[in-house]
Amino acid sequence: MKHFKYTDGNKRYHTLDYFYKNKFNSKVFKVSLNAGFSCPNLDGTKGTGGCIYCSKDGSGDYAGNPCEPIQEQFNKILEIMKKKWDSDKYIAYFQARTNTYAPLSILQEKYEAALKLPNVIGLSIATRPDAISNECLDYLEELNTRTYLTIELGLQTIHEQTSNLINRCHSLECFTNMVKELRKRKINVVVHIINGLPYETKEMMLDTVKYLNRLDIQGIKIHMLHMLKGTKLYELYQHHPFHILTREEYTDIVCDQLELLRPEIVIHRITGDPKEDDLIEPKWLTKKFGVLNEIDKELKRRDTYQGFQKSIFNKTHQIIDHQVKKNDLVIDATVGNGYDSLYLLDIITEGTLFGFDIQEVAINNTNKLLHQHQKTNYKLFNIGHEHLLETLHHYQHKISLIIFNLGYLPNGNKNIRTKPNTTIKAIDQGYQLLNKKGMILITVYPDESNKNTTGKEEEQVLLKHLQEHYAHQYTIYHNTDNPKAPYLIQLKIEN
Repeated sequence: MKHFKYTDGNKRYHTLDYFYKNKFNSKVFKVSLNAGFSCPNLDGTKGTGGCIYCSKDGSGDYAGNPCEPIQEQFNKILEIMKKKWDSDKYIAYFQARTNTYAPLSILQEKYEAALKLPNVIGLSIATRPDAISNECLDYLEELNTRTYLTIELGLQTIHEQTSNLINRCHSLECFTNMVKELRKRKINVVVHIINGLPYETKEMMLDTVKYLNRLDIQGIKIHMLHMLKGTKLYELYQHHPFHILTREEYTDIVCDQLELLRPEIVIHRITGDPKEDDLIEPKWLTKKFGVLNEIDKELKRRDTYQGFQKSIFNKTHQIIDHQVKKNDLVIDATVGNGYDSLYLLDIITEGTLFGFDIQEVAINNTNKLLHQHQKTNYKLFNIGHEHLLETLHHYQHKISLIIFNLGYLPNGNKNIRTKPNTTIKAIDQGYQLLNKKGMILITVYPDESNKNTTGKEEEQVLLKHLQEHYAHQYTIYHNTDNPKAPYLIQLKIEN
């Protein structure tokens, strides 16, 4: 795929399979184990009853039998897995309940037994942020020097009200501090979250991902809440019903979450995988591959990918990809250092790009970059973009796209920047150059400022002008709720 680098197939997100293959040059299996541990919110230390959604096996439904030694569990599960897939590299996954909740001597016994098994290249340990002692942290730090170690921390939600309802019995601060402690020791962190928790809105689920995106985490597991027989969650639902996400709603939320997540974060799981016999709702979860396919299809329909919302330029490139054809005439009205021009020239292999910039250094930088990439089908003009029409009057009604990147030259003189009056003139003139399907893309920087003028002032003048003269022809795209962040304006020709 053109945009997303962490893929070797049709996935538009950073899959665990892709990560393992690139790290270990091989397919890698995680073999689920049950070491027989408890949880501090189960045995009375922090609370009783455990998380209200948890099965009797403590989210270890596909793990081994805790009455059997680690080696025996491992061999039995591996035998089953090998009937479906082939690999000779494995990660021992301590999955059920809280797998750091025991004396250090017991933890060492379990972990070291797993590491002695043939072809085990790493450990993945699922636990809670309030159940890793300082003594355990020291051991994990040493363990991390000997094997590929991942700690999986259950969070589920950042919202305290929901956390209390589901009986997590730890705070968000506790979770955040533990992530920092683990990363101080260079230990990989994977975080579990659940979509569809009782009474949470879509915005709340997105807020959880936005929070995690700011932390130094290496992976995430996205689950759909599944209601199982015999759980307190089912009791809650019977007495106080809450909305269960449909497959379509879940797909929409996950795709929004993926668009927000940094692309380097590995997606270890993207849906639930409950035992069908125990499942009350949602029944659509039993069709796991159907859910995965719907997520793939929705990302393709949107033409987005993991990390899409990281930069507004991803939206710009998406529009360009749909708008521009190989023989089009296009204008870069602020060439800057030439990167937008290069992106366009990669598409218009049989067309022409006209570039404008008032700064000679910008023209020189762009020329150098385009020459390095062996581009020849362009013409650069060392003049302000308010001269678009007089310079290109022979091309009136022939231009397919004009792009403006307002502000100052990156790494250049910040006192030289686009100004409201010349920007307005350039947009009006550029509009006259557009063909019947043409458009103008304007990236606005409201937070840039200097002693003469500010990006906020230019933004206000521009928006006022667009409202007065092109009221039904422009669309604004934001990739963040930060009012100081750059955003995109798309102005289309009126037909």
